[in-house]
Amino acid sequence: METYKVGVIGCTGMVGQRFVTLLENHPWFRLTALAASPRSAGKTYEEAVGSRWAMAAPMPEEAKGLVVMDAEADVEQIAAQVDFVFSAVDMKKEEIQALEEAYARHECPVVSNNSAHRWTPDVPMVVPEINPEHLSVIPAQRKRLGTQRGFIAVKSNCSLQSYVPALHPLRTFGLKDVLVCTYQAISGAGKTFETWPEMVDNVIPYIGGEEEKSEREPLKLWGRVEDGVIVNAQGPAITAQCFRVPASDGHMAAVFARFGRKPSEAEIKERWAAFRGRPQELGLPSAPKQFLHYFDEPDRPQTKLDRMTEGGMAVCIGRLRPDTQYDYKFACLSHNTLRGAAGGAVLLAELLCAEDYIVRR
Repeated sequence: METYKVGVIGCTGMVGQRFVTLLENHPWFRLTALAASPRSAGKTYEEAVGSRWAMAAPMPEEAKGLVVMDAEADVEQIAAQVDFVFSAVDMKKEEIQALEEAYARHECPVVSNNSAHRWTPDVPMVVPEINPEHLSVIPAQRKRLGTQRGFIAVKSNCSLQSYVPALHPLRTFGLKDVLVCTYQAISGAGKTFETWPEMVDNVIPYIGGEEEKSEREPLKLWGRVEDGVIVNAQGPAITAQCFRVPASDGHMAAVFARFGRKPSEAEIKERWAAFRGRPQELGLPSAPKQFLHYFDEPDRPQTKLDRMTEGGMAVCIGRLRPDTQYDYKFACLSHNTLRGAAGGAVLLAELLCAEDYIVRR
């Protein structure tokens, strides 16, 4: 098949770098444009990133010589060169909202890793296996923006993608109350141990804004499209506490759940094993064959051992057992910069292309 021409705005940060690595040899997407702040503009990508390359894999050869453009000043030029862009810019919320809308209004679809538009009512916030039907709000968004091609779609917060997928197939049991504690890797803050030595041998019991996202965003994911906007689900009730821990990659969650009709452990495991989403049905390039992996070993999943399950795109679950206050408790793990960030956005872009929301120019 013909490839889609793709740009990455915010290409020099950690998530932007991850986008660049994931686009190397992608069967559908070809990296043709890179953009960042004015201080990087005019330099080759290799020069702009310099010693700040944070990926384990080397910088792709195809990216090294691309000249970085100005993400704000060169919107029109970038939009004319690509079929869509990934957004990973590091700016104030209002600035990100304005910038992503500028690309959309220039008829360039935006697949965003940022949180700025997650609460815009006609912007779909999608985990492809969970709520692909929310993409049906895009025509209403295009009408508001006055566009034919352009729109914005976003992915959810990275930590949600460890535990929300595990809860999703259990909602038919009348999921009522959820308590979740997340233990989040330093790459979620765009850091490595070299750039954040204070995190070595340390745990910080606070991540700004993370608990509010963990409690609210699942309700949008589980909401419905109605009259051109997404209406949030009314439940379950979720309470969250989020910690930064000394792991390079991989967000873990301790989950406690209460149901209207308490299922058996066997029923829960059967639901997890059988769960498939739209990406699996379509055979999308980045989709894990088995989305939810359950480990019977009492000491799994482990961050170091299991975060790269199915290329880092699967969700790992373990330690399912009854609880004295809730019905059940279990542990979850996902790779935060793959499934949780850039990889999840690439999968979302694949879904948008497969469902004809993004078409080549």
